[in-house]
Formats: sequence, structure tokens, C-alpha cells
Amino acid sequence: MLLENKNAIIYGAGGSIGGAVAKTFARLGATVFLAGRTRASLDAVAADIAAAGGRAEVAVLDALDEKAVEEHARQVADAGGIDVSFNLVTRGDVQGMPLTQMPVDDFVSPITTGITANFITARTAARHMSERGSGVVLTLNSGSAKGSPMMGGTGPADAALDALVRNLAQECGPAGVRVVGIWTAGLPETLSPEKLSQFGPPMDDAAFQALLTRLDEMRLLRRSPTLAQIADTAAFLASDGAAAITGTFVNATGGIFTD
Repeated sequence: MLLENKNAIIYGAGGSIGGAVAKTFARLGATVFLAGRTRASLDAVAADIAAAGGRAEVAVLDALDEKAVEEHARQVADAGGIDVSFNLVTRGDVQGMPLTQMPVDDFVSPITTGITANFITARTAARHMSERGSGVVLTLNSGSAKGSPMMGGTGPADAALDALVRNLAQECGPAGVRVVGIWTAGLPETLSPEKLSQFGPPMDDAAFQALLTRLDEMRLLRRSPTLAQIADTAAFLASDGAAAITGTFVNATGGIFTD
């Protein structure tokens, strides 16, 4: 299988994308180590994986807790090594408000949270991977670094992560470690009228369906990617089949933007 005998740590594994990635990785042969702050959601993903015959272990931790991340990574490394580390933790982005009206904390929070969490998990994994001479560090953002109005701190947060991926790849490449990112945004399966109403006026079903249609129309392929497609993309990037890919981002949005 594509990821057979690989150990993968997935941070934020209790979320929509994290859960989908974890289940796909397990189905393709990986042992997945599910990390996140909420046990109930992690246990639910682990139960689904076990029911399908896969292997999963749960660790309740905060990706911003440097010591907790390092201790957990050491345990995984001692149990057979870290082959893949994928950070999918949420950043608390606040959107739908002009920058001129946005409070400083709302603007800065996703930048600080996102780059700190990704730096801690990526650095920790890369250290272990460098010692073994192989491994893949993955991350994901919305690809908003080149300009996305009304997105608050999302663009600057994405830009910081883009730079981290490229710089870490250059430094760790000689040790056999690949560092790759995925750009994706506006996944219909992760959206709902209730969730979107947190960032603006209440949205009824008609308005929500109109939004999904507009998302499709914005994309070069005229269709939005699914969770399964994003998970499959991540699985390929984590596999030996992508051994020549590092230091870049794969555009998995359906083509809203280009590098």
C-alpha cells in the first residue's frame, strides 16, 4: 500500500481535514498518531480507523506546547521512527472585516498561532527525520499570501508559513527530509451557514448554496475539491512516489490562484 509501514503524526486530527487525512493515511497502510486538544474528537477518528482495520493512537496535546510536542515526538520516534508529520491545527482566523476596522489582536492572532505551532511541530519532526535520513513534513494553508481582501491576518499567516516551508526544505534537504505544503481553501464539506455566520451576517440556506456555487465558478476546474481529494493529495505527497517534490506548495484548491 502507498503508506505501508509508515508512522505519521497528524496534528489537529480531530478536525474535518485532519480526520479525513488520518483515515486515508490509515487505509493506505500508515500507523497514525492522532494529536489534538480534544479527546472526544480524536477518539471518534481513532474508532473509525480501528473499525476499518487500521492502526491509530491518540495523544491529547496542544501544538503550541513545545515540551508536549517534543515528548510525544520522541515516543513516536522510539516506537519506530517518524516518517510523516502533518500540521492541520486551526489558527483562529477572523475574516469578513476590513483591515482598517480590525482590532490588532484579531489580525495578529492567526499569524502568531499559525507560525508558532507549525514551527514547533515541523522543527521537532525534522530533527528526528534528519537523524534517520528520511521523512516528510507537511502543512496546509489557504494560499492567500498573494492578496485576499477581507481575510484579516490570513494572508500574512499564509505568507509566513509559505516561507517556513521553503526555508526548512532548503536546510533539511541534504539530510533526506522533504518539506511540502498544500494550498486549499473553501472546502464545501467543512462549511455551513452557522459557521460562516460567525464572520458576518446570518446566512440562510439559499445564500449558502449561492456561496458554494460562486466558489465553484471561481476555480479553474469549475468545481471545488472534496475532503477525500485533499486527503489523497496529502497521501501522495507523503509517499515515496513524491520523492522528488520538496520546498513547494501543491495547489489543491481547484485553481483559484497560482504560485
